[in-house]
Amino acid sequence: MYPTISDALRDLFGIDIPLPFPTFGFFVALSFLIAAYLFAKELKRKEALGWLKARTIEVKIGEKASSSELIGNALIGFIIGYKLLEIFLNYSDMVSDPQGFILSTRGNFLGGLIGAVGFGYSKYREKEKTKLAQPKLIKQTLRPFELVGNMTMIAAISGILGAKIFHNLENLDELMADPVHALLSFSGLSIYGGLIIGGISVLYYAVKNGLTWIHVADACAPGLMAAYAMGRVGCQLSGDGDWGMPNTLPKPEWMSFLPDWMWAYDYVGNVLGRDLGYPGNPVTFVESGMTFVYEGNAWPTPFYETIMASIIFGILWALRKRIMIPGFIFSLYMTLNGVERFFIEKIRINPDYHFFGISATQAEIIAVLMFVSGLAGIYYFTKNKEKFIPKTT
Repeated sequence: MYPTISDALRDLFGIDIPLPFPTFGFFVALSFLIAAYLFAKELKRKEALGWLKARTIEVKIGEKASSSELIGNALIGFIIGYKLLEIFLNYSDMVSDPQGFILSTRGNFLGGLIGAVGFGYSKYREKEKTKLAQPKLIKQTLRPFELVGNMTMIAAISGILGAKIFHNLENLDELMADPVHALLSFSGLSIYGGLIIGGISVLYYAVKNGLTWIHVADACAPGLMAAYAMGRVGCQLSGDGDWGMPNTLPKPEWMSFLPDWMWAYDYVGNVLGRDLGYPGNPVTFVESGMTFVYEGNAWPTPFYETIMASIIFGILWALRKRIMIPGFIFSLYMTLNGVERFFIEKIRINPDYHFFGISATQAEIIAVLMFVSGLAGIYYFTKNKEKFIPKTT
């Protein structure tokens, strides 16, 4: 397992460079970049089809730097300088606990002052270079793909917030036991929470900027699945606790040519520091009110999800140009995503909700709702496709 990128470099290449980048966080960042790239490509394609259109906006140019701009930039500079100089002076402390270091109040006041002056002056000079004697309004063309940067930031911020909210709703005992850690740590993230809150936020922003939501949803669907696959690579490599239940089944003959870890894995050296035992040395865990006995034999569920998500991405990417029905690709994404997550939940560890005599995890409930909504969407958009295809004449 590789809790940090440094661990991976040391083990794979023999390079010992102390880098403060957690493996899981690195792959999450990479997944956002992949999603943004694919999203932009699809928005450009849909603009070429005439399904999404550029719009003209008015922008005021030639103004001097306002007080709020200078103060805002100085504040950002202070925070960055406050942390950066402290990191430079105490790099080993930061590498040993990047998250704790960054989220703490620890910093260097002199560095903060230097950063504040530097950022504030930089904004002032930038505005002075473009200042006009008489500021004026000009018209600019804003194309759909040019909004991807903003939408990615919105997805990242709202997605992490949603992931934390859904995880804490599912694990109220952890929240009550240590509220600060539960709310501020980057462990304990619900994929579906991030997807739902992030997705709603992005679509709201898109509609506010004149884009038709269904075409935006179709455009982002393949990228979402590719990002999911990449994110699960981070889960597998770091050992972030998303492994499955103990696998007590013998490895099938047809898998004999594959490494044993693809069937059952011990996750030695995982980022959580948990010992899952080994054959003959069982370790008992109580997770979500259930007791499990591991002997180094957890189902490698993140690995399975990486494979399934990659296959779903391939299907969506292959069909996106062949099926010219607005809403179909996003509906298919919801359907396949629901199927994938529902079945992987059968070997994962999550607390059950009990209602009307039914026991199901939060993810299973959402997966079923996604599957049903996806099927309904496929039917509806296929029947009513003419309503959603813009007139290009």
